[in-house]
Amino acid sequence: MNPPTAALNPRIGRSIARRQASGAGLRPPVPRPRPRVKSRAPDADSSRVKPRLPRTDPGGAAHERGVALVIALIVLLVLSLIAAALMLSLNVETDISAHDERRLRALSIADAGVAEAISRIRSGEVPDTLNPNMTTQIFLVASGSVPVLGSDSTGLATAQPAGRWLMYSTAGRSTQALTVTYKTDPTRTKIYRYDRTQDPPVQTTSGSPIFVVTATGKVGSDTRTVVSEVFRNPIQLAIPGALTADAEVHYIGGNAAICGYNHIFNTPTGAGSDGRFGSPSCIPYEVGSDDKVGCWSSDSVYSSGVSTEAGVPVPDLNYQTGYPAGPWEIIGMTQSEFMTWIGPPHDPEPASLDGPVYLDNDAVPQNGSGSWGLSSTGGEGFLYVDGDLSLSSTFAYKGLIFINGDLSFSGHGWVLGAVFAKGASHLVKLGGGGTILYSKDAVTQALTKYQKLSTLSWREQ
Repeated sequence: MNPPTAALNPRIGRSIARRQASGAGLRPPVPRPRPRVKSRAPDADSSRVKPRLPRTDPGGAAHERGVALVIALIVLLVLSLIAAALMLSLNVETDISAHDERRLRALSIADAGVAEAISRIRSGEVPDTLNPNMTTQIFLVASGSVPVLGSDSTGLATAQPAGRWLMYSTAGRSTQALTVTYKTDPTRTKIYRYDRTQDPPVQTTSGSPIFVVTATGKVGSDTRTVVSEVFRNPIQLAIPGALTADAEVHYIGGNAAICGYNHIFNTPTGAGSDGRFGSPSCIPYEVGSDDKVGCWSSDSVYSSGVSTEAGVPVPDLNYQTGYPAGPWEIIGMTQSEFMTWIGPPHDPEPASLDGPVYLDNDAVPQNGSGSWGLSSTGGEGFLYVDGDLSLSSTFAYKGLIFINGDLSFSGHGWVLGAVFAKGASHLVKLGGGGTILYSKDAVTQALTKYQKLSTLSWREQ
């Protein structure tokens, strides 16, 4: 049931009540015109008019700011970890690079040690005695401070300039000291040799002995050890006799002796000075093979007095052909190779005749313009004389002598090896007690001692 109209509208209710009080009958209400509402002026107060705003979550902004902070922290942490990893990797790579550099330097230093050892072998400071137990150690000490070694060992001070030593050895006895030995069999009774004419070339019967050089280079805590096997280049000899001359050979009396039998390197000085059958005899020092004639000449050979000749198949051969054009042909070199090897000329002669020695007064090879006299001296190696040579008194030599001029040999001069004399005035004179004993071993060892060494093997230990 709908509620009464008066209950719904109090104004209508009051109007009905007044009419009832005045006795008027009920009539339908007359609608009154609604008053016109004037519009507010533009500058009227509208503070009571509030615009409706969209409703939002009061905690949303703070929540979003917190999430952004967490994300930023995570990103920062990740970047920090990446940076730390990069720094660690950089440090590791730097350490590895420094380590590799030290190892590379240590290897170079070890090779420098091998180079010094080879130089000392060439100079003869490392004994080439063919003793299988030979050991030579080179120490980083000054001369006079070398440690004392055993009877089969030799100690040497480094040849490096003072204050600039590379660390490829030690100051005292050590397994890291720069060491030179022979290559031997396991029992250390036989020395291995290199001979390219043999099969295999490395064997124990012929050729150049093989040296083993062990060097340890050190840089900081890093070390590298190198083992190198080296040998002297073999000499291809072309020697027809103990004395080979391109002129007349005159034995001018006395007890001059020429012997073409092959003698060992250790033949004592003076042996055979009274001939092969004299005293002291040279027979005990003969090898028994590779013998030569006593005197080979492109002209004649004259003798007198009690001079003696001996050789195989005959004591001397006359009027032969094929005298070498120069000393290089004797040892299988070219002229250029020989002149490089023999070194600069000397005039006068040097105090020591050891090694390759070249006597020339004008530095023009093969013109035979100089003249020298040698006595009470000697040496070992190759003596090239571009001119005349007079040997006398107690001259003693092991190796090869090539004279591009006249030879005068007297007194008690003694040569173990071989002599070539061109004879510029067509005369080679031998008299007094002059003695020439052929020795292939003496020529080979004297020459190879000063030859460039070849490397047979190189390895890192």
